Amino acid sequence: MNHIDHFQEKLDALKLQGQYRQFKANLSSEFILQREGKPLINLASNDYLGLAGNLALREAFFDQLPNEQRHLSASSSRLLTGNYPAFEQLEREMSQAFGRSVLLFNSGYHMNIGILPALSDSKTLILADKLVHASIIDGIRLSSAKYLRYRHNDLVQLKQFLEKYQEDHEIERIIVVTESIFSMDGDEADLKALVTLKAQHSKVLLYVDEAHAIGVRGERGLGCAEQYDVLDQIDFLVGTFGKALASIGGYIVCHETIRNYLINFMRPLIFSTAQPPISAAWTQFVFQHMQSLSAERTHLAHLSSYAWQGVQALGLDCPSTSQIVPVILGEAKRANAVAEMLQDQGYYVLPLRPPTVPQNTARLRICLNQNVQQQHMVALFEYLRQWL
Repeated sequence: MNHIDHFQEKLDALKLQGQYRQFKANLSSEFILQREGKPLINLASNDYLGLAGNLALREAFFDQLPNEQRHLSASSSRLLTGNYPAFEQLEREMSQAFGRSVLLFNSGYHMNIGILPALSDSKTLILADKLVHASIIDGIRLSSAKYLRYRHNDLVQLKQFLEKYQEDHEIERIIVVTESIFSMDGDEADLKALVTLKAQHSKVLLYVDEAHAIGVRGERGLGCAEQYDVLDQIDFLVGTFGKALASIGGYIVCHETIRNYLINFMRPLIFSTAQPPISAAWTQFVFQHMQSLSAERTHLAHLSSYAWQGVQALGLDCPSTSQIVPVILGEAKRANAVAEMLQDQGYYVLPLRPPTVPQNTARLRICLNQNVQQQHMVALFEYLRQWL
C-alpha cells in the first residue's frame, strides 16, 4: 500500500459512516442564501445578531474610516512593528465596558490554545467540563498542567475534585474551565454556582469562554457574566468576535498583571503576525453598535424559547437554553438525510456528526439569529413532524 492509498482508505471509511466533510461553495453569513438559484433561510451561521450580513452597517463603517486607516495587514507581531492604534483603541473600549484589562488575539482558537499553556505549570491542576470546545482541550494538552475533566455541568463532582485537591500540597493553583453557553447542546454553565465554589477554595481560578454568549446575553450584550452579575468574579473571561460580533479574533478580560504576563509568555501571541488592523477597527465599530441592540437580544431569546418547545413537542430531548437548538437524531446517516430534506424545503440546516459530537448523538444544529421570525420556525417544525 502506498501512502496515498492509506489516506484514501480513511476517507472512504468516513463516507461509509456518513461522516465525510467537504467545503461547500458560494455560502456566506447572509440570512438568505442562494444554492443553485434557490433561496434558503440560513440556520447554520453563528451570525446571531445578523450583523455580518448587514450591508448598511458595513457601508457606515467604511464611510467613517479614512483610507489611511484601512490597513489590510499588520505585517508583523504586535511586539515588533504590528501594534497599530486600532488594537489599542479596541482594547481601551472593551476595558471600559468590562471594567478590567483586555488583551486581543487573532482568533478564538489561538486564544484557547495559548492562554492555558502560558498560565499553567507542573503545579497547576486544570479541571475542565467534559464538553468544552476542542480548542480548549488542545490548549490543555499543550500545557504542562495536570488535568481532569468533570462530568458536564456536574457541580457535585467538581466540588469533590476541588475539596480533594485543595489539600494537595503539590498543587498550587486550580483552574476550572468551562463555557458559558455550550456550542453543541446550547445549554449553560451555572456561573453563579461556579463563582460560589471558587470563593470557597483559595487555590481556584475560573476560566469561562463566552464565545456563544458575547453579543446575545446581558443588558449591553457583554455575555452571561454580565447577565448573571459575575463580571468581576471570573479570573479569565474569554470570548470571540467571529460569531455575534461579525468580525474575527478573540479576547480576554482579566487583571492587568495577567494581561502583561500573557504578552510575555503566550506563544501564539508572541510568534504570530497580528490580525489586519482594519479588522480591529471593524470590531470596535460593531462592539459599540452591539451594546444598544437590546430589542434584538429580546427577540432572539423569545424565538429560542419557541424553538426549544418545538423540539420537545417532537418527543425529543432539548437541553438548550440558548439560540443554539439541537435536534438530536442519533445516527449520522439519519441526521444527514433530514438535513437534506430541510434544505430541499428552503432551510439551510446542517448535521453535526461524530467526532464533533459523541457517538449516537448526531444531530441537526439550528443556529437562530435575530432575522428569523416565528413563522419560519412554525413551518420548519411542521416538516420535522412529518418526517420524524
